[in-house]
Amino acid sequence: MKRNQLNDVSVFVEVARSGGFRAAAGRLQIGPGSVSEAIKRFEDHLGARLFERTSRQVALTPAGAKLYELSLPAVTELEKALREIHRDDAVPSGTLRLSAPRSCGAFFLDRMITRFAKAYPRVDVALIYDDRKVDLVGGGIDAAIRSTALLEQDTHAVPIGPTLEMSIIAAPEYLARAGRPETPADITDHDGICYAFGDETRLAPWSFNGPEGAYGVMPKPRFVVNDVTTLLSFSEAGLGLGYVYTKAAEPLIAAGRVVALLEGQTTPQHRYTINYLSKRHMPARLRAFIDLAKATR
Repeated sequence: MKRNQLNDVSVFVEVARSGGFRAAAGRLQIGPGSVSEAIKRFEDHLGARLFERTSRQVALTPAGAKLYELSLPAVTELEKALREIHRDDAVPSGTLRLSAPRSCGAFFLDRMITRFAKAYPRVDVALIYDDRKVDLVGGGIDAAIRSTALLEQDTHAVPIGPTLEMSIIAAPEYLARAGRPETPADITDHDGICYAFGDETRLAPWSFNGPEGAYGVMPKPRFVVNDVTTLLSFSEAGLGLGYVYTKAAEPLIAAGRVVALLEGQTTPQHRYTINYLSKRHMPARLRAFIDLAKATR
């Protein structure tokens, strides 16, 4: 069915439901002439007269009555669906689908989702932890939370969560065996437990503060992992130096199972960002989540 024919069906049903052309025009917010033209076009297409018209009243013909009986349920369901879409756009509801790296869950995202769920009980949340890049168009998600190293092209990005302090850590066992690095340059002689974005070819850089700004130094990547928990475990086991979020390492440092090295010399990482495709006709559930993220540090 062509688009104007579908429109004509809607006009036909409204005339039959309202009992007249003027009443239907008022409900449809179009001119009476447009209603009359749509009905004439529809009758010509069907080759059947749908209404008997006089100067004082409009009545359905037998063919019109049959068509009204058959088409009313479909038009009613379509109208209901359109109202639901409009309501969903105005009030946060439905399912908020997010993709995020595993590391940010314990740092801030789990707590943020808890706050969001309590504030918007009509919204369900599907939170998938995945460190790889995602396809926002074909992936069926509302937004991806990623670091600056994994920003999607052609997306809008809103900062989320805290600034991320970084630490170099090692187990006392490793330092007794390999020695303690005194400067960032010393790291090149050490085994490293390096974090990878997606695959082993994309290692997270180890960044330090220098007189001319941030610079990078890398150890020998003896171990490459894409999970912070594993990185901490390997560091504690004495397999090498680890470069990790300070907040994640704090319990091990406090317990003496690893030692923080080169303190005050590492460069904080940028905040994560929420990446989404368009500000136009943004679902209310995503708008509400972004507003909450902006207000939370």
